[in-house]
Parts: sequence; C-alpha cells; structure tokens
Amino acid sequence: MSKLNVKDRLFAQKIYLILGALFVASLVASNLIFQKFFYWDFFGLYRFEISVGILPYPITFLITDIISEVYGKRKANQIVTAGIFASFFSMLIVYVSGIVPATEWSPINDTLFNKVFGATAIAVLASMLAYLFAQYIDIQIFHFWKRLTKGKHLWLRNNFSTFLSQFIDTFTVLFLLCSFGKIEWKLFSSLLLSGFLFKILVAALDTPFLYLAVYLFRKRFGLARGEEIEYS
Repeated sequence: MSKLNVKDRLFAQKIYLILGALFVASLVASNLIFQKFFYWDFFGLYRFEISVGILPYPITFLITDIISEVYGKRKANQIVTAGIFASFFSMLIVYVSGIVPATEWSPINDTLFNKVFGATAIAVLASMLAYLFAQYIDIQIFHFWKRLTKGKHLWLRNNFSTFLSQFIDTFTVLFLLCSFGKIEWKLFSSLLLSGFLFKILVAALDTPFLYLAVYLFRKRFGLARGEEIEYS
C-alpha cells in the first residue's frame, strides 16, 4: 500500500468518483437500451448479432480492473455495489414513469413508452443477477492472478478474469431473458456465441487502455508495480 499526502489523496478520490460515475452510467445505459439488436460483419470472418446494450457494458469491466489494480479489491467491490443500487433505482423510475398516464398531446404515448421500456424491469433483474456473478467473480479472479504473479503480467489477469466473467454474464442474461419470454430460445445459442466473442474481442482491445491508465496512475502517485493506493 502507498500512503499519500492530503493533496494527492483528494485527487485520487476525485478520480475514483469519476471512474465510479462512468461505471454507473455505462451499467444503467446498457439496461435501458438493450431491446435494440444490431449486426456487425467482422471483416467477413464472422457476423455478430447482438444487443446495443452490450456496447457500454465492457466499459464496466475495464473500470473495475483499473480500480482493482490501483485502489484495491475493497474499492472495486464498492463500485459494484453502487452499480446495483443505481440499476434498481433506475428501474423504479422507469416503472413509475410507465404508470403515470400520458397526455393527449404527448409526443410519446403510453403504448410506445411501454413498448420501449416495458421490458426494463426484466432486463434489470436479468442484468443484475448476471452482474452480481460476473463482476464479483471478475474481481476475485483478478486479485487471485495478481497475488499469483506478484503484481506482474497485468495483461494476464485482465484478460483471464474478464473472459470467464463475461461468459457467465452473457449466459446468465440470455438464459433469464429467454426464460421470461423476452427472447426466443432458438436465438439463445447464436446470441450467446456472438455476445461472448464480442466481449472477448473488446477485452483484448481494451488491454492497452488498461496499461495506459495504470501507467498514468503509477507515475502520478509514485506506485511501484503491483502496489495499491492506501485509500479509505
């Protein structure tokens, strides 16, 4: 652990709050926009068919890996817990918004609103269960590899933790959405493969950004390799 002076500690706290805000925003947004699906032809090698809700979600794993590496396991778990409360609170807001009647002149009537946001409660429930499994497993595996490698090979713990946790996340979300009848079972296998491969690709691509972020933190706060900020 690295002890910081008061000025550096306040600056570290500000960065932590910014990362937390980005994390919560990405998580809540992914639950609100999930009903639109898109395709992506990956250089003719594979055609991805996935929900747009998957686009901001990998950001959450990148942020928890940055926080895990720099601030430690406890602070990463706190961000995950904050995300849970934020997601359920957003679900409550959407639920209440769906109950109140629309005016006759409202650009968005009740039918259209419920069509777009009607499945949000199911999405949040499915996402949160998957999120609980995946994020906590990601943090546990990340720190297991960090201890095992004595703080070396950041790319190894970043990718190994993310690959497993992303598979658990994708499987759980799709299983629950299919079980609740929001997605047809015949699409389960293809969506699972597309979602998992997409997340693996993104996890591999975000590794340089993780290295850059950790490098900047270490340089700014004088951290040795594998050292964490003593932050309370």
